[in-house]
Amino acid sequence: MKIKLKYTLPVVAVAISVILFALKADSGVVADADNAGLTLPAGFGALKVAETGAQARHLVVTPQGTIYVKLARNNKDGKAILVLHEASNGKATITSGFGNYGGTGIYLKDGYLYTSSNREVFRYKVNEKNEVINPNEPEKIITGLKMGREHETKSIVLDNAGNIYVNVGAYSNSCQYEDRAKGSMGIPGCPILDSAGGIWQFKANKLNQTYGDGVRYTTGLRNVVGLDWNTQLNQLFVMQHGRDQLHDIFPDMYTIKESALLPAECLYALKKGDNAGWPFMYYDQIQHKKIMAPEYGGDGKKEADPKFIDPVAAYPGHLAPNGLLFYTGNMFPEKYKNGAFIAFHGSWNRAPEPQAGYFVVFQPFKNGKPAGDWEVFADNFAGSPAKVAAGRADHRPCGLAQGADGSLYVTDDSRGTIYRIIYTKK
Repeated sequence: MKIKLKYTLPVVAVAISVILFALKADSGVVADADNAGLTLPAGFGALKVAETGAQARHLVVTPQGTIYVKLARNNKDGKAILVLHEASNGKATITSGFGNYGGTGIYLKDGYLYTSSNREVFRYKVNEKNEVINPNEPEKIITGLKMGREHETKSIVLDNAGNIYVNVGAYSNSCQYEDRAKGSMGIPGCPILDSAGGIWQFKANKLNQTYGDGVRYTTGLRNVVGLDWNTQLNQLFVMQHGRDQLHDIFPDMYTIKESALLPAECLYALKKGDNAGWPFMYYDQIQHKKIMAPEYGGDGKKEADPKFIDPVAAYPGHLAPNGLLFYTGNMFPEKYKNGAFIAFHGSWNRAPEPQAGYFVVFQPFKNGKPAGDWEVFADNFAGSPAKVAAGRADHRPCGLAQGADGSLYVTDDSRGTIYRIIYTKK
């Protein structure tokens, strides 16, 4: 909207009043004057809900206005789960915290708050106001999860049939004899897949389950941080972090440019028994093909075994998808209903090419499938194009949650900002 300076003061005053009214959501929440520094589509506004000063990963928002935020480490007064309460203006204050373990996963369902460390999954009983009853007495439901020196976080989600799904990331880039070493080939069969590199399914209401009690729901997934249960389709969807360093490891096969763009970050719709193919293949979003990994005999052109499933959507490489949310609210325009929001944490390994990402994108869906091109929805978390290119972002989007009014919450695990995006144009 443009205001022409030739208008008289009374007209300008009226115009400003209209703008301020337009920036007010139905819930009474008002966007920050600068939209919290974000770039958004027309009609949307944003506010900074809170500055936690901690590594805010995934989060949940209750209908009562309580926000539970999982921290990467117990780096906020020794607590790893923050409890915030929102005021009527949408701003929130940290009121307490609990849990002495870091991690990423957090989920609220059926009277319990579920959380994860890098080795275990816990749950806390909540009351009718969704307040945790005994924060110092969690129930341990899964123990002994595999953890290596990379991809150690355990993201979680629940279905509607009493099951909980846990990502167990592969503690390797591409299952080489020497991880990330130039020219090192892949270990035949990749023994890592025996206990990692996939999604495991457990019972949500059974205590002290071990690996043996779980079911390897899907395999061939290098690492999943963003995942969500699509209630419209009754199906699990995940975003995979693609492998790194094609040029560094195989410089004769891949240029620096190709290594910066490939392989795709993939959105998968999973069923029990699916195999997404890691480490034996990767998806090339430029060729639109599944390509055999160079560690296992590929050359950048040979196609992979067709038994491996195809992604339902593919995005540029190394953007690091850390959050996935299917939008079911009523605040945003109809085009967003049942579509997917994806938080891309941003790249580190495109150099000497510019880094990329640090934004939230929207993927339209129609009849349960991606329909149309994805689009950048919320940008400028990094602060400037120069900071994006250099990989020195001020903020890095990580977790996504939907408020009771249909607004969208986004965490930042760099400085700990909690954002809220509202639709203001009615």
